[in-house]
Amino acid sequence: MPAENSFIFARNYFQMTQKDLLSITKEFGSPVYVYDAEKITAQYQRLTNAFDVKNLRIHYAVKALSNISVLKLLNSLGCGLDTVSVQEVKLGLKAGVDPSKIIYTPNGVSLEEIEEVMQLGAQINIDNLSILEQFGSRYPETPVCIRINPHVMAGGNSKISVGHIDSKFGISIHQMPHLLRIVENTGMHVNGIHMHTGSDILDIGVFLHASEILFEAAKNFKDLDFIDFGSGFKVPYREGDIETDIEELGAQLTKRFKEFCQQYGKDLALAFEPGKYLVSESGKFLAKVNVIKQTTSTVFAGIDTGFNHLIRPMFYGSHHEITNISNPSGKERFYSVVGYICETDTFGNNRRISEIREGDILSFSNAGAYCFSMASNFNSRYRPAEILWYDGKAHLIRERETFEDLTRHQVEMNFSETKVAEKAN
Repeated sequence: MPAENSFIFARNYFQMTQKDLLSITKEFGSPVYVYDAEKITAQYQRLTNAFDVKNLRIHYAVKALSNISVLKLLNSLGCGLDTVSVQEVKLGLKAGVDPSKIIYTPNGVSLEEIEEVMQLGAQINIDNLSILEQFGSRYPETPVCIRINPHVMAGGNSKISVGHIDSKFGISIHQMPHLLRIVENTGMHVNGIHMHTGSDILDIGVFLHASEILFEAAKNFKDLDFIDFGSGFKVPYREGDIETDIEELGAQLTKRFKEFCQQYGKDLALAFEPGKYLVSESGKFLAKVNVIKQTTSTVFAGIDTGFNHLIRPMFYGSHHEITNISNPSGKERFYSVVGYICETDTFGNNRRISEIREGDILSFSNAGAYCFSMASNFNSRYRPAEILWYDGKAHLIRERETFEDLTRHQVEMNFSETKVAEKAN
């Protein structure tokens, strides 16, 4: 499919209707996460169509949404995985992903964990000099990718900007002489070079600037197989919101990448690690309204969930569109949508939403990335179910937790009433 058509394709997929979503809450209860497999597929195809290179590697960032069924879906499309823990590597293997298509980029982990991943066969990506020297000294024949910090500030939030000078991620580009001495002294095999500047990239010029830094660094390594540019592509969060122009980035970076490969004397693989870009827009989070509470200044819509299930608004200040799918044509009013956690727990202040009644179902958009994966049992609440909308049907891919799940790994102590009384005396 030509690149100019991929944008259209990505927005003309088989969509879940509000009727479908209401049916899901009736069958599976609320709150509940729902993911549209067709949207994930469309995003993957749009991304792959944007880059015209001989060898394109897409590694999905598992941390965004780690459900095994989602990993299996992406694997069926030909997608590899980007992992940050040995547990994510094992999830990928359980989902049937070939270890050669899994890249492992941890931060601050022990050498023992890296060795465990090495035994599993995944591509190792190291981001600090200490571990690089230790690993290279022990395993000089094992191919290693090196994560560079280009010192470029990118990303929509300070918590997700990881390529700047004060970041804990990557080996500083200014430490290249030290890095090269380690490579030379250990005789280690460097087969890839990597960067990740941050999430929600708005200006592709900044991304291309960082890419030039990575190209310059790559010249120091004579036996590379791939260059990994990370990801961080922005998706829209509301009507008319801006997003990363993937087609424009694809055209410009493809041209520059081909020029570099010609200069390098070898056709390298071009790699990316999208997470949010592939799954964010596929997700809907559905919650029931428990109570409408009118105060002197605000109308609160209190729902049957909280930041224990969807922490992004409280943690990042992120925006999720909220729609009343039970009364979509109702007169619009202003509401503050809040959760049931016993501290400030706000999803949206003074949102204009179709009239909300107790018992209505609200739908949160962009709930596919960093939503369920960051959910917790805070306040001893159960984590919700997950549904994959595939081939026009709802498929349960994670059961709702129960009280037994809360206590499963707790070890109870027995306190004798007699001994307690004796101590009291």
